[in-house]
This record gives sequence, structure tokens and C-alpha cells, in this order.
Amino acid sequence: MSKSNFTRRGLLRTGAVAGAGLAMPTIFNGASWAASHGGYTNAPQGGTVTLGFNVPQTGPYADEGADELLAQQLAVEHLNGMGDGGCLNTFTSKALKGNGILGKKVQFVTGDTQTKSDAARASAKSMIEKDGAIMINGGSSSGVAVAVQGLCQEAGVIFMAGLTHANDTTGKDRKANGFRHFFNAYMSGAALAPVLAKEMGTDRRAYHLTADYNWGWTQEESIVASTEALGWETVNTVKTPLASTDFSSYIAPVLNSGADVLVLNHYGGNMVNSLSNAIQFDLLNKQVNGKDFKIVVPLYSELMAAGAGANIKGVLGSMNYNWQLDNPGSKAFVKSFGEKYGKPPSNSAQTCYAQVLLYADACERAGSFNPCAVEEALTGGDSSMPGISSDANKGFLFDGLGNGQTLYRRDDHQCFKDVLVVRGAENPTNAYDTLEIVEVTPVEKVWYEPNNPMFGGDEAKLGSCNPGA
Repeated sequence: MSKSNFTRRGLLRTGAVAGAGLAMPTIFNGASWAASHGGYTNAPQGGTVTLGFNVPQTGPYADEGADELLAQQLAVEHLNGMGDGGCLNTFTSKALKGNGILGKKVQFVTGDTQTKSDAARASAKSMIEKDGAIMINGGSSSGVAVAVQGLCQEAGVIFMAGLTHANDTTGKDRKANGFRHFFNAYMSGAALAPVLAKEMGTDRRAYHLTADYNWGWTQEESIVASTEALGWETVNTVKTPLASTDFSSYIAPVLNSGADVLVLNHYGGNMVNSLSNAIQFDLLNKQVNGKDFKIVVPLYSELMAAGAGANIKGVLGSMNYNWQLDNPGSKAFVKSFGEKYGKPPSNSAQTCYAQVLLYADACERAGSFNPCAVEEALTGGDSSMPGISSDANKGFLFDGLGNGQTLYRRDDHQCFKDVLVVRGAENPTNAYDTLEIVEVTPVEKVWYEPNNPMFGGDEAKLGSCNPGA
């Protein structure tokens, strides 16, 4: 896909140069795991290995799921030596050779989470038990992620989470067999707060509408904490059912609440509908408390922006990744994805693509598909994120997958990297640059310790890896 199809916009700070400050990845001996641990669930037989891609193909997050599946399929092609190789060419770990994983051709099966925890567990269980999937990747809901992560821990397979933003996933519900590349609600709050203070001031009254499940709860908690630390007052917090499609009855009370900011802790189709309803009530053209009324969408995606159209103009939020990032990994991924599908990738697509490659790379470095060998390879390194002084700053440090320098932290299996603050573009030039990057928040500004109270405190335990059979 050429630049004439969609235009790159500038950003304030590019990702780290690939390889800068990175230690060589540790190579582990998978044979020792086999000798000491015996067998493991779905050990590949013959010349193939099966991965399970569990995404919402129906429900309010179906658009995200469709993009995730495109990226997962692209990752499989690159692992099997097809296409241009994408981020295999930029990834700072050079274990992947484009000949599958450990010489076995990669194949995959898919499931529909329906954005429902029970359905997601059922589809993952089927892929593990009937199809022999050795790793599950995907999901666009934190409720789904927590449920499937628990199942994978019990079954003895690796779960490489897709789009999951709740603090709980690598907080109180963290599991040794589970890993998250996506950022979380705490990071969104930490990144957004300085920008909100600069653009809206420190004397604001906020009204929250919140999706009524674990992601919405932790998102609300994180944004309330970060904004109240600025001096904002929280007027009200109202939970809304995930199945809601019309939010008019929730928007109307905002007008009489005395709030001058509406925070929409909604995602996917929920956010598109609630923002559209807010615009229908003409909120952004009102003045309250002597201030222009504002709307904040803490978690953005390109797909949401496309669905909301002109309604997002000027509305601030945060993202894990944006295709306009100007670093080698992002350029390689955008090129591969764009040439194959005719559009730039969403941040949900990028995180699923990265997770598939990270799993495959860990297997190669471990010399084994044993999940406990994979766990050690993926987070058991002794690298640390530059500029952060913490005993917990240990894990697998890498670059070249699109986000710049990233640490997969050992203590909770959470990735740490820069966080993007974005805004709905006032004058987009095409359908794909509807969001513009306002600030790239350095990783040290969103860092937290593993026992942070929002993540379960000292009671949150990673536990031990389960190899299964």
C-alpha cells in the first residue's frame, strides 16, 4: 500500500531505535524442561503446530475482533515464510527464521468469544481439547480475557491476551500462563492526566458513564484517581449494561448534574453509540460552570473513531498503538498489513500480531513448546527498562514490533512501553487519519510497582506455570 492511500501524520517523539540499549535475548534449554517436567498439554506431533485465535466475531466488539483476526492470519503467514516477513525483519530478537516455529508449520483454528465470558471459555476449551491448540491468542474484552486466562492456566497452555485494558488482567487476576502486551487503565489515567490539566484546567467537575464489567470498573477507578489528583471533582459514576445500544436516558441526567466534563468509559460499539447520543444532546456546544463542556474517551481505537465519524473531533483519549508511529517496527507492520488488506491496522490488530510473534520467538529461544519453558523465555530474562529504578524492573526487553522499546515484566507478565495520548482530528484528510497523536508519554511516567493497590496489592500472586498433561 502506498502513502497515497493514507497519509502518515507527524508525532512528537518516535520510538527507540531498534536494538538500542537491548541485551541479547537469553536462549533457554527446552530439553531440560522435558526431562524434569515430563509431558505437557498438546505437545505438537508431526510437522505442524496449532494456535487458537479466539476473537469476538459477533457482539459489540466484533469490529475489533475482525481486525485482530486479520493480524493473526498475517502473523502466521510471516512465521511460515510467506509475504515480506513484516516485523520478523525489525524484531530485535533474531530467533525467528520464517520456517514456522521450531521447524513446524504453523496452522490455526478460530473461535467466537461473542464478547461473553462463558462463550469465550467454551470456544477456547474446544480449541484446546478438540483442535490441539497449544496457545490461545485474542479477545477484545477484559471480562473475556480474565475468563480465558483462567481456563488456559487450568489447561496448561499459554494465553497471549489480545485487547484487554482492565487492571485486573495482570493485577488481581494475573496468571503465570497468561501474558499481556496491551496497556491498561492505570496507564491511560497516568498518561491522560497531564494533558487534561493542560487543556482543561484543574478545576473541573466530571460525570462518568461506565461499562458495567471489570474493564469499565477499573477504567473508572483509574481515571477518577488521576483526575481527582489534579483537583477535579467527580460528580457521579453511572454503570451501563454492556448490551446497551441507546444511551440517551443516561446522557440526559448529565445536563442537570452540574458536571462540565463527561467521561465515557465505553469501548467499541458502546462508545460509538454513547458519544453519538452525547453529540445529539449538543453537549460540546454548551457552557457549564463558566467553562466549555468537554468529553473524554479514555480508551480509543481507530475502528471506534471511524464508527463515530465527525463526533470525535477534538475529543481526547489514549491508545496502545497508532499506525502513524514513526519507528522501524511500525513501518514494517503497516506496510505488510496495508498491502494485504488495503487499510492501516488498528491497535487491537497490532497487539495480536505482536503477541503471536512474541510467543513464537519465546518457543524458539526456549527450544520447546513446553509452556513453562516459554514462560521463562518470555519474561525470565534479566534485562531492565532503561531509566526506571525498581527491583521489579526485570524481564524480556525488546524492540521492533511497533511500540518502540518494550519490557515484558517478570513479576506480573505485563508489558511496559510508551503510551499515546490522541485526539479526534479536526481536519482528517482521509478515512484513516481521524486520530492525531497529541503526546507520546514516556514509559517512566506510566510505570507502577506490581503490588500497586489497583492491581491487587500484596495479595495478587502470579502463581506457578502449569504445563498441563
